[in-house]
Amino acid sequence: MSADMLKAICHFLPALFISTSLLKAESEIKNVLLIVSDDLKASALGCYGNEICKTPNLDRLAARGMVFQRAYCQGTWCAPSRLSFMHSRYEGRAGKNMGAHFRDHGLHSARVGKIYHMRVPGDIIAGTDGQDIPSSWDEKFNTRGLEAHTPGDYACLNLNIFTKELDNRQSTKMPHRMFVSVEYQGDGSDQPDWKAADKTVALLQEHQSKPFFIATGFVRPHYPSVAPKQYFAKYPFADMPLPKVPANDLDDIPKPGLGQTLSQNSGISKWPANQKRMWSAYYATVTYMDEQLGKVLDQLDRLKLTDSTAIVFISDHGYHLGEHHFWQKSNLHVEVTRVPMIIAAPGMTPGFSQSATELMDIYPTLCSLLKLPTPKSVQGRNLVPVLQNPKTKVRSAALSLVRGSHCLRGDRWAYMRYRSGEEELYDMQNDPHQFANLASSEEHEDVRLKMHEQLKTRLKEIK
Repeated sequence: MSADMLKAICHFLPALFISTSLLKAESEIKNVLLIVSDDLKASALGCYGNEICKTPNLDRLAARGMVFQRAYCQGTWCAPSRLSFMHSRYEGRAGKNMGAHFRDHGLHSARVGKIYHMRVPGDIIAGTDGQDIPSSWDEKFNTRGLEAHTPGDYACLNLNIFTKELDNRQSTKMPHRMFVSVEYQGDGSDQPDWKAADKTVALLQEHQSKPFFIATGFVRPHYPSVAPKQYFAKYPFADMPLPKVPANDLDDIPKPGLGQTLSQNSGISKWPANQKRMWSAYYATVTYMDEQLGKVLDQLDRLKLTDSTAIVFISDHGYHLGEHHFWQKSNLHVEVTRVPMIIAAPGMTPGFSQSATELMDIYPTLCSLLKLPTPKSVQGRNLVPVLQNPKTKVRSAALSLVRGSHCLRGDRWAYMRYRSGEEELYDMQNDPHQFANLASSEEHEDVRLKMHEQLKTRLKEIK
C-alpha cells in the first residue's frame, strides 16, 4: 500500500473511531446501497495498494469501511458471478434473490444499470435489460451509451488500428472488441456510468424517508475503454509498467488453465506499446468510474443517510491485462478470482481484513445488518463478526468455479483442479503472482493431496 494511501486513511480514522463508538448505541441500519463495478481487479485500486491508478472516492469509502483484502468471486465472468451473489448460491438461482427478499420485508428496491448480466456493449447500446430478474425490483433503470461508436479517437489495440472514423469499429459480438478504446472531447455526461450516478442521486433524494435497497451497476472498466481525454491524460501510456511475465511462464500451466485470450493468439504480443495503452485505458476508465461513485457518496452525506445506510462496493470478478500473457477473465488465476469488496456499515469500526470471504457472503451479511431473517437457500456466510473484528474468520478457504473446474484459495495455498483432472498449486506466500505450479512437485505432494481432499469435501457440502 502506498505511503499516500496510508496517510489518507490515518487522517480519516481518528474521527471515524470516535464517531463509530457513538453510533454503536444509536445507529439503526435501514437502507442498503449496493454498488457493483464491472471487470474491476482489486489490484487496480489505491486502497488495495496500487500506486498509479487514482481512486480517491473508493479510497475514502475504504477509510470509512472494512476493506476485505482476500475477497473472491464465485463465477469468473459476469453472468454466473452476478447470479451467484444476488442469490448467495455457488451456482444457479435457487431460492429467493436478494432484491425480492428485501422487497418482501418492506424495502423499496431499485436497480440502476447492470446488476444481473447485461451484454457490454450490446445491451448498453440498446438500453435493454439483459438477463435481469424482474422480481428483484420495484423499479429499474437502464443506462445507455454509444460505447465503441462514441465519436473520438478510436483504437483497436491488438490490430494496431487508430482512427477517428465511425465505420468498421469493433463492437457487439465482434472478436476484437475487448481491445478497443475511445478517448474523446467531453465531460463524460454522455456515458452510462455518469447517467447511473445521476439516477442514483435522484433515487436517494426521492426515497430518503423510507427504507430502500438501491443497487447501482457501473459498467466501467469493462471494455470498450471509453472516457474523455482528460482521464487518459492522467496515465501517459509510455509510463505504464507492464506485468512481469517470466520466460516459459505458460509451460507449467495445463491447457484448461490457459486464458481464452492470450497475447500471442490475439495479436497484441506484436505491439508492446499497445499493451501499455491497454493499461492506460483501463486506469482511465477506473478513475472515471470512481468519480461517478463520488457523486453518490456525496449525496448520501448531503442527505445525512450515511448513518442509516450500509454501503457495499464490489466488482463481479477481476481481469487480466497481460499477466501470464492472459487477457480478460473466465479463468481461475488470482487476477480474476480476487475482487475488491468494501463494506461501510454504521456502527462498525473501519479497517482491513485478511479473512477469506466470498461475494456470496454479501446477502446474508446484509440480512444480519438489517435484522432480517436469512433464507434457508443462502449458502454464503454472515460477515458481521468480521466487521466487528477484522481478525475473525468465517471460513478456511474461498471457492471459485468455472465450467466444471474449481479453485480453492486458503490462507497460503491456491489449488485449481480442472474438469480434466489436471491441477495447479501455488504457494501464495512465496509466489503471490502464481509463477511456479507446484502440483507435480514431490516436495509438495502432501499439500496437493490435502487441498484436493478439502476441495472434495467443500463440493459435497454445497450440493
